[in-house]
Amino acid sequence: MSYSPEARPPDRPPLRSLLFVPANRTEWLPKARAAGADAAILDLEDAVPQEAKTGARAGVVEAIEQAAAEPSGSTALFVRINPLDGWTGAEELRAVARPGLSGIVLPKVTGTEDVRLADRLLTWCEDEQGLPQGQLTLVPLLETARALREAHDIAAAAPRVAYPGALTAPGGDVERAVGYRWTPEGAETLALRSRVLLDVRAAGSPHPVTGLWTRLADLDGLRAFAEQNRSLGYEGMMAIHPSHVPVINDVFSPGPEELARCARLIAAVEQAQARGQGAVSFEGQMVDEAMAATARLVLERHSSDGTATP
Repeated sequence: MSYSPEARPPDRPPLRSLLFVPANRTEWLPKARAAGADAAILDLEDAVPQEAKTGARAGVVEAIEQAAAEPSGSTALFVRINPLDGWTGAEELRAVARPGLSGIVLPKVTGTEDVRLADRLLTWCEDEQGLPQGQLTLVPLLETARALREAHDIAAAAPRVAYPGALTAPGGDVERAVGYRWTPEGAETLALRSRVLLDVRAAGSPHPVTGLWTRLADLDGLRAFAEQNRSLGYEGMMAIHPSHVPVINDVFSPGPEELARCARLIAAVEQAQARGQGAVSFEGQMVDEAMAATARLVLERHSSDGTATP
């Protein structure tokens, strides 16, 4: 199956924080919501022992059904399934692709063929469940050297792909695949994160995310890493502990001062345009319509208190 010309996926909202929750611990979902996570990712892959996966899947389905029956605020619900290189991942995808789910997180992506397979399976599931075509989001995890090299093509492989980016946790799949030695400063992955960001932006992905920070108690280190990623152009991060969510949300949200400055900048440019001027001096800087367009985008995406717009 393929998308019909008139069937377009819905606009995907920006997600500042995507918190992993072990799939066999669905009772922890209220903690994710209380922490303010924009999304919770129920993890059926690495977080669940092999012998517990069947029971965990049943618990995930129950959590999704509950989310469909009782929407819980603005926390979107995703599921990380196992790779689609065997029946386990495919069975998990069909079991969880139902009303209440926001999308699938696909691990160990090796290339566009993995994304296109997942896209076809999700399209079939949407038809089976009576969901609008393209509603379920697909988040490909670039955890292999080939996937990182082909980030642009993977991000552009299907309209439902969203939130791609480079994850560079210490000791994980990416470190093993690339061979870098992780440091808290992130200098060894800066070029990698930058290139992947440019690739997925060029593919049209509006909300790339990155991660992970695994030092649970080092919130200062987390903030520095998040600020570096925000400066690069990422719009959110994946997280592994609820205590990390407020820090991530704060870094990826404009504060009241920034929002007020955006409003003033727009007003200054529009006043200059009304006088027939293309550029104007504003608070010590020269600004024009390009800067005003960026400021408008910030205001469109964020509410007056600086939180992400649902």
